Amino acid sequence: MRIRATVAAVSGALALSAFAVPAAHAAPAAPNATFSNMKVNGGKAITLGATSTVKVKATYTVTHPATVSLSNVLTGPVLYRGSSAKDADTQVVSDDPGTCTKVNSTTANCSATITIPARELYNSDAGTWKEGGVAVDKKTGADKWQSDLGTLPVRRAAKLTADATPEPVKKGRTITVTGKLTRADWPHGTWVAFGGQTVKLQFRKAGGSGYTTVKTLTSSATGALKTTVTAGSDGYYRYSFAGTSTTSAVSATPDYVDVR
Repeated sequence: MRIRATVAAVSGALALSAFAVPAAHAAPAAPNATFSNMKVNGGKAITLGATSTVKVKATYTVTHPATVSLSNVLTGPVLYRGSSAKDADTQVVSDDPGTCTKVNSTTANCSATITIPARELYNSDAGTWKEGGVAVDKKTGADKWQSDLGTLPVRRAAKLTADATPEPVKKGRTITVTGKLTRADWPHGTWVAFGGQTVKLQFRKAGGSGYTTVKTLTSSATGALKTTVTAGSDGYYRYSFAGTSTTSAVSATPDYVDVR
């Protein structure tokens, strides 16, 4: 795996030492292998909490000439941000090479696992990542990188709370619902306020099957939420946040209010 390519080096089975080539000789040829059908995490967004280490599965197809044996080539998926899989500032390569099943003399279907530790990321890394692949010759260490095989959202996890008081309450009286919206701060391993965000207060009547939006609020600079409603019937109150391109959607654990 490599995070922030400008800082760290590839590790794991895909991390072969650079091949020392005399200046008078040509560099070894890269493996003649092409990636397609790349799919990481089943195409679903990856969400990381403040201290999460997430492992996701990647599947892909490798095509090669019949004269090339995949037993001599290591292949793996790449997640990156930037214009090139090889030279990206933020890059994650699978720690272990893919396990491939031969389809015919020129095609194999492969799978591998990518490990992403939140502590190695900047908050600015949240957003749309690209998918790529890398093939490495076992003998020479020569590699071939392929970019732009797809995209995948990588998001900071969000947390949301809701507390409705008083409990119980008389019908017609005022209920105050407070809460807080926070999101993961990856480099510091903590949760921080997420202010200025649209959050919905929702209610589900006891025995009911769905939530109805009662009010729409904006979280304060500290992530705080507070509003009032009139007690009408028994039920559950919660806050719900739809998420952004960099932060996951989340709904608070519902708080039940007994109206008498």
